[in-house]
Amino acid sequence: MQTEGVTKTRDGRNLAWMQVGDPEGALVLHNHGGPSSRIEARLFSDAAACHGLRFVCVDRPGIGRSTPLKNRSFKGWAEDLIAIADDLGRQEFGVSGWSEGGPWALAAAAYIDPARLRHVSSIGGGSYGALGANWAAPHLSKVDAFGGFLALHFEPGFRLLYATLGITAEHFRETYFKQLLQAVNDYDQRFMRAPGLEDLFCEMSAECFVQGSDGLVRDSEVLYHAWDFDVGAIRRPVHMWQGTDDLLVPAIINRKVADHMPGAVWHEVEGGGHFIALGSVEEWLGIAAEDLR
Repeated sequence: MQTEGVTKTRDGRNLAWMQVGDPEGALVLHNHGGPSSRIEARLFSDAAACHGLRFVCVDRPGIGRSTPLKNRSFKGWAEDLIAIADDLGRQEFGVSGWSEGGPWALAAAAYIDPARLRHVSSIGGGSYGALGANWAAPHLSKVDAFGGFLALHFEPGFRLLYATLGITAEHFRETYFKQLLQAVNDYDQRFMRAPGLEDLFCEMSAECFVQGSDGLVRDSEVLYHAWDFDVGAIRRPVHMWQGTDDLLVPAIINRKVADHMPGAVWHEVEGGGHFIALGSVEEWLGIAAEDLR
């Protein structure tokens, strides 16, 4: 089952989403990575159906088909997630986030009443500003650390960086995918070379830029600046999934965040890379299904 829809917010914006899995099942709102889009839902279609989950991935503002929003905030996105759950007719729901979607899942844990939000998972989350502005830079690759520097100190350069990425993702897909393959470990490459995944991955990445790169720029800037919530105040259970050999978001980053978060439930995947979202999908969706049962 795969359907698409749009939720209208109170201030008149559109939030586009893709739904897979069981339409009658418990609701999980998924935060895609970057650059990615609602199409990321298709990666988890079979597992969501197996666990009886209604799995909905949402384009964040200015990404894919969602209305741009100049002033982004974690609290504002948590309110948008509530609006989507209301629109879909669910009082209780779960939230997940992979890569650059992980911080937005943590924001949901910080701002949404646990009586409504019954499950939270962050998978290889890009927690670059969780403990201060660009605090994770010493642990990142030179390219990602430089991106964080630009986000904080030279926005035109940051915009140029993402505009170039968008051109590559949209118009030079083979090059884009080869560059990604070179940036990850053997664990990740096994999943990326699965039949049909290259086309799907390139499609969901290209969709990120259909309105240009501004949406992803604003989305990513929030991650690098000091976050507007304190992870140390999150006491509800939050499942933190991390591959020990993740080359894109090194394990030490989320380990330190988890150590600061009283509610963190640490799931370490030995030898896993950034694509543990796929490699451990049965495990993390299984826990989500149990929490929502």
